Amino acid sequence: MNNPPARPPKAFLRLWLGQAVSVSGSGMTSFALGVHTYQQTGSATFFALITLFATLPGILISPLAGVVVDRFNRRTIMILSDTGSALATLALALLFWSDHLALWHIYLLVGINSFCGGFQLPAAQAAITQLVPKAFYGRASGMIQMSRGMQFIVSPVLAGSLMGIIGLPGILMVDLATFLFGVSLLLGIHIPSLDRAQSASGSSGWGTQIWDGVRYLAGRPGMVVLIGVIAVGNLMIGFLVVLVAPMILAFTTEKVLGIMNSLSALGMMVGSVLVSVKGLPKSLIPSLFLFMMIGGLGLAAMGFWTHPLPITVACFLFFFAMPFVNACQETIWRRKIEFDMQGRVFALTRMIVASASTLAFIIAGPLADQVFEPLLTPGGKLVDSVGVWIGVGPGRGIALMLILSGGVILLTSILGYLFPGVRSLESDYPDVARPGEEAFGTA
Repeated sequence: MNNPPARPPKAFLRLWLGQAVSVSGSGMTSFALGVHTYQQTGSATFFALITLFATLPGILISPLAGVVVDRFNRRTIMILSDTGSALATLALALLFWSDHLALWHIYLLVGINSFCGGFQLPAAQAAITQLVPKAFYGRASGMIQMSRGMQFIVSPVLAGSLMGIIGLPGILMVDLATFLFGVSLLLGIHIPSLDRAQSASGSSGWGTQIWDGVRYLAGRPGMVVLIGVIAVGNLMIGFLVVLVAPMILAFTTEKVLGIMNSLSALGMMVGSVLVSVKGLPKSLIPSLFLFMMIGGLGLAAMGFWTHPLPITVACFLFFFAMPFVNACQETIWRRKIEFDMQGRVFALTRMIVASASTLAFIIAGPLADQVFEPLLTPGGKLVDSVGVWIGVGPGRGIALMLILSGGVILLTSILGYLFPGVRSLESDYPDVARPGEEAFGTA
């Protein structure tokens, strides 16, 4: 492991703390809105549409958002984005209190939140590069992964506990308070604007700047292949997110599922804490692919069992590996991408990777119900072959999908690492020169 500075810069700690609290509040709102929508409609489709509206606008705006992040002050972008999200959250609360909250209001305002997040996320990622010394990149990424993990572990528990006490409007006001807390910390951080004289995007048009970002990546085939590998991994992870609950509920109860989810998600926290404390190995590319293969093995192993314990262990292993993969990739970007291009690279990467996840959310259900489940029900075509190894009946088709998904991650990892431009990426491109450390952050 690297030996980064013992203490992270105070400016980064303020940014991290504000974003961690804000993300937790957003997670509570997402959970509460899902519960409210399902209670009011009883429709799984209407429930699923919240996820679509919460992701699609942020994906679509990503190319433009990357240009904005590279062209304007990143702290200002984060403040404006958080303010927009706060106003959308306040509007939801006011509509609920006035008894005028309709389903289309939820979709519209969740979409606005996603739109604002499309600017906020690449701005925060690029700002971190400016706020921390190079030796701290890995640990900084680990801390960010830890804060994102809180959205999936802490937020649902808090929201579920508070829904019966303060209801949806109370949850929304808590979320609003977390936005204000995040903005208040941002106001005390100095993130300098990039020097336009040194930026190739200083005076060109918006479309040209977006295209510049695409050409910048296209000229670095190893980076393009790496993004593709991560996108394929996210496609497979999307199948896991959608299908693991139906597979488990085929042989156990909702209570056991909840316990399994919590224990499995702890893997992400453990991995994130380890990266935050110890940093990353010196060789990032081999480490990234090693942990990606570990994650693929964990995903595939989930499909071979019909008992909660081994599935939970396999799922824990999968989530444990993910912070290492993400932190390695982000650290490579911070080291190898010029400062005035990082907004576009982070935004384009997010668009590609998130699009893969969204595709999985759309096709996972039909694939499971119409293709894989029938193969492993009594009389199915794979009962006497695959069924001998993984079982037959409800959920076993989904289990096969998870096994294949894990296998795809393993195969993609091997092929990606064998690509010369990926394997030599760290040596092919020098670390970007950064201005003096004294120019960044506050004491």
